[in-house]
Amino acid sequence: MRAPVDAHQVTGDEVGVGRLAGTVARLRDEIEEARATADGRALVELAKGVLVERLRCGPVQAAEQLALLAERANTTQLQLAVEIVNEVSGDELTAPPLPDGRPDATAAVRLRTAESGALHADDTQSAAQSLFAHALAPLGASAVAIWLAGSDASLTLAGHAGFTPGEASRWRYVPPGVPTPARRALIGREAVWIADLHDSGLPSIGADLPGRVTVPAGTGGRITGVLEICWPSTLPPQPLSVHKQVEALAELCAATLDTTATARLADHGAPAPSELVDLADGLLDPALVLGPELSPDGTITDFRVHHVNGRFVDLAGRPRAAVAGKTLLEAYPLAAAGGGLFDKVEHVHATGEPFRTEHMDLAALIDEVSLPVTAGVSITRHGVLVLVVWRVQDETARLANLLQHAQRLGRVGGFEEDQHTGAIVWNSQLHALFGRESAADPVPLAQIAAHAHPDDVLALNGFVQTVLHDHRSGSAAFRLQRPDGVTRHVRVIAEPVLDSHGTLLAVRGAYQDVSAQHWTEVALSATQDQLAITAQEAAEHNKLTLQLQQVIMPPTHPTLDAFGLRVGVRYRPAAQEELVGGDWYDAAVLPSKQILVSVGDITGHGIKGATGMVVLRNALRGLAATGAGPAQLLTWLNLVAHHLADTIFATAICGLYDPNTRVLRWARAGHLPPVLIRDGHGDLLPFLPGMMLGAMSEASYAEGEIVLERGDTLLLYTDGLVERRDVPLDECLQHLCEAVREPRADLDDLLDHLLALSESDTDDDTCVVGVQLP
Repeated sequence: MRAPVDAHQVTGDEVGVGRLAGTVARLRDEIEEARATADGRALVELAKGVLVERLRCGPVQAAEQLALLAERANTTQLQLAVEIVNEVSGDELTAPPLPDGRPDATAAVRLRTAESGALHADDTQSAAQSLFAHALAPLGASAVAIWLAGSDASLTLAGHAGFTPGEASRWRYVPPGVPTPARRALIGREAVWIADLHDSGLPSIGADLPGRVTVPAGTGGRITGVLEICWPSTLPPQPLSVHKQVEALAELCAATLDTTATARLADHGAPAPSELVDLADGLLDPALVLGPELSPDGTITDFRVHHVNGRFVDLAGRPRAAVAGKTLLEAYPLAAAGGGLFDKVEHVHATGEPFRTEHMDLAALIDEVSLPVTAGVSITRHGVLVLVVWRVQDETARLANLLQHAQRLGRVGGFEEDQHTGAIVWNSQLHALFGRESAADPVPLAQIAAHAHPDDVLALNGFVQTVLHDHRSGSAAFRLQRPDGVTRHVRVIAEPVLDSHGTLLAVRGAYQDVSAQHWTEVALSATQDQLAITAQEAAEHNKLTLQLQQVIMPPTHPTLDAFGLRVGVRYRPAAQEELVGGDWYDAAVLPSKQILVSVGDITGHGIKGATGMVVLRNALRGLAATGAGPAQLLTWLNLVAHHLADTIFATAICGLYDPNTRVLRWARAGHLPPVLIRDGHGDLLPFLPGMMLGAMSEASYAEGEIVLERGDTLLLYTDGLVERRDVPLDECLQHLCEAVREPRADLDDLLDHLLALSESDTDDDTCVVGVQLP
């Protein structure tokens, strides 16, 4: 019968496990001790090397001298070696003094030992363990992580100490875009100190360790990784010495992370890697491969163009050879502007975070002349090199952007047809004009006769023949019969796109809804036809046209009172009743609570002048609803006059008054300048540059502004108020300034006085708008 087993009796297996665990622990301690000894020995050997160089002696004599100096100083050879290394290094690893000003020999030995261990480590993991054991644990830190930054701004855990294997495994890779403390340091390119990780709301390795700091690690202006140090409790503000030591330790990490050091370009003529060259040459857009230019202290001074691909087109039209081999600032000096191309390239090179934008202002400087362009830009880092790709926006895209609002207000729809594929592109305005859903198939140009009034089919067939078969531009007016039963009067314009052999490639053009203008012309034309038979009928026609003019542009306009501003208007038609003038004015409160005031003068008279007046007046009011400034409004109005109307030439002044600031912004398009009446004096505002509307397809306008004071009155007028055939214009304007000096009872009295006093003899319309701040 077996004896009972004692519960406290230790089995043979348990004894064996205990011995094995003790052996493992002993071996681990021996390895750590050997590693520390090796780190210290490396420092001693470094100090011996310094003595060999300074004393001009051999290694044996240097070792004897080090031992003798240590004995005389009553210190160890390791501590003396650290002092020698500190003296000759001149870095900031142990330089920052302690708060009381006394040096700490133990801290110096600890930091130099950590440096030696990191530099002689076989991999980043060993470097992290050395930094933690020798430098960070004595500072109270409980863990450290060294992150490797990828070319896409991702983070990979390259080394760690103090974390459990499971925690390190979960955080072995952080994809781009995850907001961690390490990524914040990488993108911001500066140290991030966090007192409590829970309060920051940022996820990171070791979530139970609240205090931490993340420091970017890099050399030569390129950040290769991030050093993250964790403390077990909330981290109070640290002294300057700790800040300096942490930054120095991050530089040590950069040395272990910089696996591409051997691939750096040693000189300006070194070729870029073939893989990157192949990538650039395979792109369909212009591309440059840039490499950093470093100063002796390791900072970036510029980027050199190591390669340009076959698609490269210089911003100023220079050949590829004029850019290849130069530095970025040599080729494009204007790229140095704040927030410009150079800053973006430097940021991408430093952090690895790609940069992309659809709209970026670029410029080339040729013969001291700036040539600006707008382009889509992509910048990515590949090792130590940077790939820059740009796509310059063409003129058609820029013009389409400028005409976006004008097309909507003018009810214009554009189209393009590819003759080889049959593909048809309509914009949204054209679908609305035809009364079709946006998903409905567009109507080919060859089939528009099927959607027109039967009486207009013959004219449309001739138009189609001209464009599609004769390959000439053409236009036609017809009545569009929509599916919803509505009939619109439409004008279609189209032009063929031919290749070098005269083959038709595509057709592009536009449809414009001219229903309102059509009925106006019909009414005026019908009135003219009916009253042109006899002189009496002609007289009746003149009266009718004058009445029509007064309906469109009444001689007086109710005084506008809004937000403390008064706007009064007077309009006097030409002396000859048969002339329907082109002078126009407008005053309205916009949705933005600003007040629009404008005056214009269409060249010519009659129905054409009246319809042009209606087009520009209504277009300006519609454009003003977008919230754009006066200069931009005139730019758009010039496009309307040049492209969307039939040969309209006009002058105009546009002003926007802000009641909150009392600032009136204004711009002029070939018009006479306003007159400011202040303290009984009348003065002309400056002649701001600005071409008359409709003269050129593209024109820019300057913008001025004036702060209105209480009692100020601003006069906007047309030339019919001041011009005389036998008097220079300057004298006419001076006469107007003198005429407003006499004080008047109110704004209405002033405007009536000016009309009565006017001595103009040009038989032209007269329009004057008064803007008064009582």
